[in-house]
Amino acid sequence: MLGSSRKSLYIVLGLLVLIVVFALFKQRPAVVEQAPAGAGDNGVAVESWNTQNGATVLFVAARELPMVDVRVVFDAGSARDGDAPGLARLTNVMLSHGAGEWDTDTIAERFDKTGAQYSANALRDMAVVSVRTLVDPPLFDTAIATFAAILQQPRFPAGELDRERRRALVALQNVRQSPGDLAERAFYKAVFATHPYGSPVLGEQDTVKAIERDQLVEFHRRYFTASNAVIAIVGDVDAAAARALGETLAGGLPRGEPAPALPTVIRLNGAKEVRESHPSSQSHIMMGQTGMRRGDADYFALYVGNHILGGSGFGSRIVEEIREKRGLAYSSYSYFLPMRVDGPFIIGMQTRNDQVGEALGLLREILTKFVERGPDADELQRAKQNITGGFPLRLDSNRDIVEYVAMIGFYKLPLDYLATFNDHINAVTAEQIQSAFARRVNPDALVTVTVGDLAKAGLASPR
Repeated sequence: MLGSSRKSLYIVLGLLVLIVVFALFKQRPAVVEQAPAGAGDNGVAVESWNTQNGATVLFVAARELPMVDVRVVFDAGSARDGDAPGLARLTNVMLSHGAGEWDTDTIAERFDKTGAQYSANALRDMAVVSVRTLVDPPLFDTAIATFAAILQQPRFPAGELDRERRRALVALQNVRQSPGDLAERAFYKAVFATHPYGSPVLGEQDTVKAIERDQLVEFHRRYFTASNAVIAIVGDVDAAAARALGETLAGGLPRGEPAPALPTVIRLNGAKEVRESHPSSQSHIMMGQTGMRRGDADYFALYVGNHILGGSGFGSRIVEEIREKRGLAYSSYSYFLPMRVDGPFIIGMQTRNDQVGEALGLLREILTKFVERGPDADELQRAKQNITGGFPLRLDSNRDIVEYVAMIGFYKLPLDYLATFNDHINAVTAEQIQSAFARRVNPDALVTVTVGDLAKAGLASPR
């Protein structure tokens, strides 16, 4: 009897699920019947327009699921902190702590009851605020109204600011316990010096302690404006609904002015060593210099070249030489991080303290050889196949696509960037890679940061 009752219950639950799914599909807004022409092999066609008050909107129709992902990015990252490192991040964290007519708990409840997912983050270049919601009208309307209030009318309550400030200070204390975090902070400071990129996103103990509510209000007033915003929309709505959504999100923002251009990054003209003692069993090493910006003419040559050098994991030169042949490190890598202006080029690894000298020497040798000679034909062919073959997997969800689309809008890349990505990769030659690395990477002007037990590593005292 018990088994029969349980079976009946499962049948009823299954029928209820089918009814709910059918209702969601029946009520969803009109969708684009076909992707616009020019979607390319990757099947992503991006449309773009401006709202009435100047925000840039980028839209990709995706009808597979009755959901929509929205990602709003402002030129309001930590590069805009000025003399208050940590201000951008704290402002972004506080957006959902009371907005419009709702307090923090009510905002959380409104998202919870609609199944919407909200997130916010601050990077060096940008502030990112995102929501994912079903397109069923009652759920969609509640989630978007809440999201719009967070963007347009944050309250920044003083009591909750005190709590978030304390959390930030605890996070900064934790940084002191992490050799990896210490190495990253020291690396950015050494490479970028007084440039805004040299300032840590999380801030410093003294600056975070000093940040007051009025500074958050002013930061939001200055940078969270329509002219300083890009709205990326990916999901199961048509262009008309996407236009209405863009107006809803941007309409309550002041038009404002775009953020001013960032200063040019000054390239280092000599090597620099930074050493910091830490009681860890392994030393964390970061080596590099300035790299490139988004939209850089050398982007694809440097991207493919780095894939061969250390960006592809197993099979890359750094992993092959450092880990596979010599067992000097479990993790080793290299990458470019292009930003609004030249971001960093980074080579990193963790190795036993007593192996630091050998590992550093080998890293420099691998880089110097690659800069001088570039890749061979087999390496280039494998890299192209690996990158182009794997690229569709980086676009296998709306969440992935909306992140790319927001990046395209923020950095003013061509709208066909995704559709033509593989074509650009396949067009790269070994000569272009060697030329780009020779012009952009100087093995004699590297910043080298080592954080670990310096005595066991046989290195001099810190700094």
